[in-house]
Amino acid sequence: MFRLLAAAFMLLFAAEANATEAGWALLREGEQIVLLRHAMAPGAAEPATFDIEKCSTQRNLSERGKQQARKIGALFAARAAPTGRVLTSRYCRTKETARLAFGDAEEFAPMDPPVGDEAARKEQLDAILAEIRDYSDSGNLVLVTHLETIQALTGGQTAREGEAVIVVPEGDGLRVVGRIIFN
Repeated sequence: MFRLLAAAFMLLFAAEANATEAGWALLREGEQIVLLRHAMAPGAAEPATFDIEKCSTQRNLSERGKQQARKIGALFAARAAPTGRVLTSRYCRTKETARLAFGDAEEFAPMDPPVGDEAARKEQLDAILAEIRDYSDSGNLVLVTHLETIQALTGGQTAREGEAVIVVPEGDGLRVVGRIIFN
C-alpha cells in the first residue's frame, strides 16, 4: 500500500513539474497574460472589521507568503520575458505580492474579488477582459488577484496561493493554457 501511495505521489509531482516547465516556456515568449493568485495569507475570509483602506483590518501575507512573493519575482526575472505591466486588486495582500515580486504595480479595482450583484459582477469581469484584450505590449501582463476572480474568469479553474495561471481570451472568458506552481 505504501509503495502505491508513493508511486501516485511521484506521478503527481512529475505532472506538476512538467506543467510548470511548460508554463515557463510560454512566459519566455512574452506577450502572455498571467493571472497570479496572491502569495500565502492565513485565513479564509476577511475579518468582520474589513476596510479596503486599512491593511490592519485585512488578511495579509504571512512571512512565508512574503518569501514566496520574493521567490516569484526572482524566478520571473530569471526565467520569463520582461513583464510589461502589473495590475493588482486593491487588497493589501495582492498589492504586497505584486510589490515584493515585481516592484511597481497599478491598482485595478475590477481585480478585487467579484461582487455579489450579478450586473455589477458582469461589469467587473468585462472590465478585466477589456484590459486583457487591449493589452499590446511585448512583455507579459501580470494580474495579481484572488481565487474567486480567477474562477470567475476561467469558468471555475482553481489556483493555489502564489500560483500563476497563464490564459488566453476565449469567448466570454479566458482559457487556461499553462500554469506555474511556486512552492
